[in-house]
Amino acid sequence: MSVETGFWGIGVLFALLFLRVPVALALIAVSFGGIVSLLGVKPALGILSNTPYSFTASWTMSAVPMFLLMGFVAFHAKLTAGLFDAAKALLRRVPGALAVSSIFACSGFAAVCGSSIATAASMGRIAIPEMVKAGYAPSIAAGAIAAGGTIGALIPPSILMILYGVFAETSITKVFLGGIGIGVLTAFSYASIVMMIAYLRPDLVPRRPIEDEQISAMEAMRRVWPVLALIALVFGGLFSGYFTATEAGAIGAGGAILVSAAVRTLNWEVFKTSLLETLQTTASLLIIGIGAMMFTRFLGITGLSSFIAKQVGAADIGYFQLMFMVVIVYLLLGMVMEPFGAMLVTLPVFIPLLNAEGISLVWFGVLVVKLLEIGMITPPVGLNVFVIRNVASEHVTTAQIFAGVLPFFLADLVVVALVILFPALVLTIPDLM
Repeated sequence: MSVETGFWGIGVLFALLFLRVPVALALIAVSFGGIVSLLGVKPALGILSNTPYSFTASWTMSAVPMFLLMGFVAFHAKLTAGLFDAAKALLRRVPGALAVSSIFACSGFAAVCGSSIATAASMGRIAIPEMVKAGYAPSIAAGAIAAGGTIGALIPPSILMILYGVFAETSITKVFLGGIGIGVLTAFSYASIVMMIAYLRPDLVPRRPIEDEQISAMEAMRRVWPVLALIALVFGGLFSGYFTATEAGAIGAGGAILVSAAVRTLNWEVFKTSLLETLQTTASLLIIGIGAMMFTRFLGITGLSSFIAKQVGAADIGYFQLMFMVVIVYLLLGMVMEPFGAMLVTLPVFIPLLNAEGISLVWFGVLVVKLLEIGMITPPVGLNVFVIRNVASEHVTTAQIFAGVLPFFLADLVVVALVILFPALVLTIPDLM
């Protein structure tokens, strides 16, 4: 009967999500109602009252607001403003130089941000008008930025990876390390797509180098030294073992404030805006996390997770069959849900399966984040697409953006296939470190 209640709970949850009920409220309502039906009102109220504290009073979770603050300060204080110019100066002779530069600028922005939406919005404002003016097809220009924004959640610090590490009870630092290789591989796959289009369709992506470069490579590097120093400080300490992920977040936030003050781009308005956005984003993430923690407890009480793991083991489902199922589930969820909700809804079901099959949770974390970020550019939700539509509405339509991201979506599927076929692409760096 408990297992049946678990299945009913999942069914009701997805019904609520498809009705556009906020993810956090749907998770809390289903979990509370399910626990009431199984244990009664008092135990359900006890779990409802204890879960918010037990989840938020976590030393590891404090990394979330710290990394968010680092990213918002770096953005509003314009520490990242020179990344696109620096990339242009270094890649000016590459076919499709502007689009390739924007993709690698997204990668640089990702190293201080951790959010694909913020990465896409920031680079979209700067790069799309310049690409359209240079003769790029608006669809390709917008598609490159929408796809490039997804790198924001792959290259650490990634808020998705932090939440994954907390729920999967695995090393956040190792997941960060695994994300570096896939983030870089994704950036190069996108750049390859741009250069391929430049060779095949120069009417869409100009082959010619950037001729009107206004600054030298030396001047461009001078402009981006603050953000490079910040990246070196955070990642140098994190990956050398001097900082934990939580300490790295605090060092990064403090470093962003000090560096922006040193270059005189920090003022009270910048600090207040960064702090408010950090608080708003943190609150929204925490309430989703609280709901997901309650849902995990509900499924644990029903015994559904153990039941599914036993059934999969008895059915003798192979590695590739399991991975095919995982990919399909996340691609479908990505079409209708935002990444945090999709991840936290599914982890309570998938993690017992992975443990039963002996699959690395570090590797799976990177794969899940990659799959969730593909959802950021797939219809009908495609959050990055709508972000680009908002920041570049005078240049491109929503339909054009979805058309423009299609080649990059195909590149993403190739990257996912490589990650599944060759887990060492993710695990080599964590194992070495």
